[in-house]
This record gives sequence, structure tokens and C-alpha cells, in this order.
Amino acid sequence: MPRSEIELPYRIEYLSILDENGNLDKELEPDIPDDILVKLHREMLSGRRFDERMLNLQRQGRIGTFPPIKGQEASQLGAVATLKNSDWMVPAFREALAEFWRGKPRENFILFYGGYDEGGAVEEGRNDLPVAIPVGSQMLHAVGIGMGIQYRRKDDVVMTFFGDGATSEGDFHEALNFAGVFQAPVIFICQNNQWAISVPRSRQTHAKTLAQKALAHGLPGIQVDGNDVLAVYAAAREAVERARTGKGPTLIECFTYRMSLHTTADDPKKYRSEDEVKEWEKRDPIPRFQAYLTQKGLLTDEVVEQLEADIAQEIQGAIDRAEKLMAREVDPLDMFNHTFAELPPSLILQRQEAELDLSLRKEEDRHD
Repeated sequence: MPRSEIELPYRIEYLSILDENGNLDKELEPDIPDDILVKLHREMLSGRRFDERMLNLQRQGRIGTFPPIKGQEASQLGAVATLKNSDWMVPAFREALAEFWRGKPRENFILFYGGYDEGGAVEEGRNDLPVAIPVGSQMLHAVGIGMGIQYRRKDDVVMTFFGDGATSEGDFHEALNFAGVFQAPVIFICQNNQWAISVPRSRQTHAKTLAQKALAHGLPGIQVDGNDVLAVYAAAREAVERARTGKGPTLIECFTYRMSLHTTADDPKKYRSEDEVKEWEKRDPIPRFQAYLTQKGLLTDEVVEQLEADIAQEIQGAIDRAEKLMAREVDPLDMFNHTFAELPPSLILQRQEAELDLSLRKEEDRHD
């Protein structure tokens, strides 16, 4: 019998709408309301300034280690802006901007990375999971939520974020496989920032794209310019609509770059060149979006100047509120209160042991 090619239902496309030189593909330009465009810009700029300020605080010893998001603003906001409040968002550990868009107070971020666990609490009514530090584990949680949505016959969707390094984890393939088999309403957002700490993307996989890994699990995948907020928004909106109408999951690879540190405990100069960083700085998502908004008459230099002043004031306010909270006496047992609706037996035991230890310490202090 002759060889014959197997027809697959999907092909991998690359999507770019607004390139780093400001060239716009008018035919692909998504119809985004002006108020959303303005809000996207404000949050991108605010996120960049917040990131810079947090780095200063960390270097001053006022907070602990945290993961900067510089360069990945468009990948996060372009995706999360397509969700409804009733949808679910499942982050990894570098999705501060996505969390802020969903309503997380900035002082909570500062509080959490200042070592106060209550800063990681998810406020009532916000359908988001807490930060997930173990690489890739949150994707399985997202699929579980998606299957729960199906079971309840709701039209909500789940969006989960992860990095290129997570695609080397078994959790990634298990999550995509389950989502594909059960057609769970999950949008997988891979922020391919080219580096898994010090491991380059070229050492993660021999595949030409990360998006093509969707094909093995029978779901559509697309690679987008992750520094083009218009392209990310367009791809995410299409994926959300697919999921919401019962057509299953999608994998979106946002081709972007981590312009700063992996975390503040990292020194990227040990493993990547300054020339590489400078080349990616030319593709910065914020200046190109500002140029686009200026051409549309939605932004001026005066508006940007006022925004910068307002944002600086808001960030300082968040810092003041967080430091006021950190100055008060806190209950260490709060660390057990923000992850599980009902504590499992193992954590009940740990909580009891911690409570006993605290009471013994207080007793010792009284006798000293």
C-alpha cells in the first residue's frame, strides 16, 4: 500500500497585527472598544512602573524575592482582557498584571512578597486561583475547573498561564490531553519568554513552535507576537469564544521576552548576552501600542505625562498601605487560611503543631 498523508484538523499559524515598527495590518485589526484600548494602555504602563518600583523595594530590603514582568505586559493583558468576571483565571507566578486586571489590590502583591501570606488571599467574588510556584501544576487545576463548569452546564471559561519551561513538564501534556478528550473550556496561554530561568527555549524542545504541541492532543494551537497586544487580544478572544460555545480548548503561544530578571535572586548576565536583551528592547510592547493609540487620537504626550504622575501616586499609596499592614502584629496561623476551603488532615495536623509551638514560645517569653 502506498504511503498517504494523514489529514489533521488544525494547522499552526503565526499572528502579528501591529509590529515593532508600528506597521498595522488593517485587515486583521480587532474591533476593540476605545475605553478598553485606553484601559489596556493604562494597565500596561502602570504594570511597568509598578515592576520598576518593586525592584527598587527589593534591593532596599523592604520586600523579598519576586518575579518581574517587564516585557510581558501585552501577553498578560491582551489575554485576560477577553474574560468576563464569572470566568476563571489560573495564574502561574509571573501574572501580576493579569491579577491586577482581575481586581487584586496592588498592596496585596507587596504584602505577599514582603513575607505575609495573607497577601496571597483571593478576595471573595474573584474567580481566580492563588499564585502557583511549582512549575506547570496549575494547568491541571484549570482543566479540573473547566470540567466542573461543563458538569454544571455553564458557559464560563478558564484561562491559565504558564511559561515555556512548563511545556517540558508532564503536567502540561496531561492537562492538554484531558482538556482535549473532554473538550473542556480552557484557554492555555503560554508566555514563551525564551528562558526557563537559565535554560534557553532551544534546550526545552526541538519543535519549531510550542503551539504545535496542541496538535498531538487534538486541539488548535496558534503562535502570536506576544509583544503585540492587538494580536494577543484577537487570538484570545477567538479562543474564548470557541470555549464558551462548547468547541473546546485552545493553546496560544505568546512569543515574547523576559526583559528583566527571572526573579530578584537571579543574575541573567551569567547566561544571556546584553546584545540579545537590546534587540528585544526594540520590540517593547508599550511604545508600539502608544504609537498606535496616538495615531487613533486616543493618546497624547500630555495624557501620558498626567498618567505617569497618577500612576506614581497610586503606586506610592499601595506601598504605604502595604507597609502599614506589615508593621502591625500578625497571626502566623493565617498561613493556613487562604488555600483550601476545608483543610486536609495533613494541614490540620501541621496547624495544630504550629499552634502548640506558638503557645510554648509565648510561655517561654513570659518566664524570661
